[in-house]
Amino acid sequence: MSRESTLGASREQTLGVLGSGQLGRMFVQAAQAMGFKAVVLDPEAQTEGVLSPAAQVSDGFLNALFTDTVALQSLATQCFAVTTEFENVPAQALAYLAQATPNVHVSPKASAVRIAQDRVLEKAHFASCGVTTAPYCVIEAKADIARVPADFYPAILKTARMGYDGKGQVTVNKVAELQAAWDGLSRTVCVLEKRLSLASECSVLLARSKDGATIHWPVQRNVHVNGILATTEVACPADTVEALRDKALHESLIAAAKSIATGLDYVGVLCIEFFILADGSWVVNEMAPRPHNSGHVTMNGSSMSQFEAQVRVAAGLPVVEPRQHSSCVMLNLLGDVWFDGEQSALPREPDWARVLALGSGAVGVHLHLYGKSDARRGRKMGHINITAQKLETAWQTATSIQQLLR
Repeated sequence: MSRESTLGASREQTLGVLGSGQLGRMFVQAAQAMGFKAVVLDPEAQTEGVLSPAAQVSDGFLNALFTDTVALQSLATQCFAVTTEFENVPAQALAYLAQATPNVHVSPKASAVRIAQDRVLEKAHFASCGVTTAPYCVIEAKADIARVPADFYPAILKTARMGYDGKGQVTVNKVAELQAAWDGLSRTVCVLEKRLSLASECSVLLARSKDGATIHWPVQRNVHVNGILATTEVACPADTVEALRDKALHESLIAAAKSIATGLDYVGVLCIEFFILADGSWVVNEMAPRPHNSGHVTMNGSSMSQFEAQVRVAAGLPVVEPRQHSSCVMLNLLGDVWFDGEQSALPREPDWARVLALGSGAVGVHLHLYGKSDARRGRKMGHINITAQKLETAWQTATSIQQLLR
């Protein structure tokens, strides 16, 4: 354990967070902006003298396993509420905090996180809420492979647990490839999803308080590259062409997301991802029981960010419907941006001055870096939000930034 002091703050002023990545960093910064102190717990809060993104800005941190009950007890003595920033924090850690330290408000609930961490349970929950998923088969044993219908291919084999950003997923084009794919995933429990013809991907971000009050932000349109979110866009109501274009579709997605959250009795910030199909219909893909990369647009395009909402829910403060005051495009910054081409071996700092100079007048350019000094290809290093009244205007500047950063 390290740096346990919270600078003399009282327990009633301090929030705890399990996980110390970039989402935890932005939660801590939002908490501090609202007058709270924040303590993070993570087994990698400090590694070989290097502090994690959240530990760098936190008022205290505990370098311990999520399942370390002594560390969890220490966190509970310092904080009146604890939340998470990482979907794979063990659900049993949340359950332990809720049971062993009942005077600590824990969100989200362990039961909800347990479902979100298992694709089989997750899909069963979606079905119980009346929300359609892509056709799927559960693969637990070799016999399950033989029972997959012949017309199910092409499909995607996904591990039931611990998969994110495209990890733990294999494309399967025919039955002969399924056995090899399952072997490659160590024959763990998997879900085989039928590949559908997609038109786009969307997400709905919402926040739900302990008393069931639920707010949401406008539907976000996302583009993924190699399984990692690359861009997100959202239109503000003033951009009437964009805001009205898919109004009926967006209303149905928001209703489905609220149904999923209510069915979980969810408390906290929740993101639901949807696939929009070529015929205009949609299916739910998955949920993330935490703030989400696609929700970064709320930091500059909305009257309330997803991180402020997470602080409000954790602290028991009112959650109020946010106002989308600007259309926004989010560009995810991977470590690749720090390298000159595929053959470059040494990273260099991008020319942020030229990037920021593109924001002026009606267009805002907002740089958010995560405090990671070691740039690696594929590593999430930060994001840029581009705001304007019209989405088309924001995209013009976003395109210029993409070209500038190559």
